[in-house]
Amino acid sequence: MVTLVGGIEAGGTKFVCVVGTPDGEIKDSVRFPTEAPEQTMANVFKFFDQYDVKVIAIGSFGPIDINEDSATYGYITSTPKPGWTNFDFVGAMEKQYPGVKILWTTDVNIAGYGEYKAGAAKGHKNVLYVTVGTGVGVGYVQDGKFFQGFSHPEGGHMLPRRYPGDDFKGVCPYHGSCIEGLTAGPAVEARAGKKGHLLAVDDKVWDYEAFYLAQACATYTVTFRPDIIVFGGGVMKQEQLFDKIRKQTAELLNGYLDTPNMEDYIVHVGLGDDAGIKGCLLWAGDNL
Repeated sequence: MVTLVGGIEAGGTKFVCVVGTPDGEIKDSVRFPTEAPEQTMANVFKFFDQYDVKVIAIGSFGPIDINEDSATYGYITSTPKPGWTNFDFVGAMEKQYPGVKILWTTDVNIAGYGEYKAGAAKGHKNVLYVTVGTGVGVGYVQDGKFFQGFSHPEGGHMLPRRYPGDDFKGVCPYHGSCIEGLTAGPAVEARAGKKGHLLAVDDKVWDYEAFYLAQACATYTVTFRPDIIVFGGGVMKQEQLFDKIRKQTAELLNGYLDTPNMEDYIVHVGLGDDAGIKGCLLWAGDNL
């Protein structure tokens, strides 16, 4: 009999639930919009009630509490998503599935794990994963474990130097012109007046994007010294960004640190939109 594990990629826009094998083979999956917790969790339970799984790994939008010594471990905390603030996600899962091991981390960590095990970063020990989509999130897998202090990194909220002459205020409700506020999908749309996929590849917006994301890469490099930086998310489907980011990152580092060849160091996600759900299954499998 095949052992089954499960995963939940819990996003602010949609949830993806998956059941599969410990080596990452997907057997069944379902996706549905992220509504209020009551409706959303009812859909989660409807899916997993069909299966006998040993472990369920969750990669969630955040901020979340991943400190196992905290009284609110397993909670989604200060999210702006209506209804989800201080929601006890892990507690709800453990109540519904007593005896099933529930694993809990961020959505970017879990996608980074998928890339580390089976994607663009396979074969590397220290993997920094960045998603640039609705927001900007950063996860770091260090020799198979997620990096954290008292909580998870929030690498999308560092404050960069401004592009000369750029007076765009940014869209982050907390920091305005942080990396997320300047480069995430809503920032592209606010700056250009239309969504990124409708813009020409030589639109000036992409120069701004590359300028700020290169600063992020340089900062991540001097802070974490990863083996590889993997970019995912909808905005990074703009392939023209990569050469710009690589060139400017190298200029910012200015020969101070040894890094791999930039084409091998700053790369696009290898598993595409499946990085998160693959990461869930693989992490669950590694924790059987």
